[in-house]
Amino acid sequence: MAKKTIHCTINGSKKEYTVDIRESLSDMLRGSAGLDSIKHGCDVGECGACTVLIDGQPFNSCIYLAIWAQGKTILTLEGLSDKKGTISDIQQAFIDEGAVQCGFCTPGFIMASIPIITKEEVASRDEIRKQVAGNLCRCTGYDKIINAIEKTQHKRLEEKKSK
Repeated sequence: MAKKTIHCTINGSKKEYTVDIRESLSDMLRGSAGLDSIKHGCDVGECGACTVLIDGQPFNSCIYLAIWAQGKTILTLEGLSDKKGTISDIQQAFIDEGAVQCGFCTPGFIMASIPIITKEEVASRDEIRKQVAGNLCRCTGYDKIINAIEKTQHKRLEEKKSK
């Protein structure tokens, strides 16, 4: 097994890990980093349960090699909570809208939604659907998920206007 040491930033903290050069980012995040929000679903980049943001863009971490994370900034669901452990507005919106059921896909959907809710303009429901199209849910139903994302983007834009 060939190993390599990588340096990256995960949820705002600089980290160093020695990884097998064949190891996926999802395995590194779940294993070495101890981050349980990254789910092992399909392991072939089809379901989106392992979605994380890498330098602000959503990626399926199951098909992204850990060694590619060298020098990158990675954000997982754990990184959305504040220092007191309070969940973020998008997480609360998923709860409020009933967009969680078994919850397995929820972290991936939330992470895939971050680029939408951080934009300066309103995305249409179709644009939201396209943004999260790589994520699959087997039990909640997509309307509730889209509603939660739409609610959060509108709330954030209203808060920006009032400042």
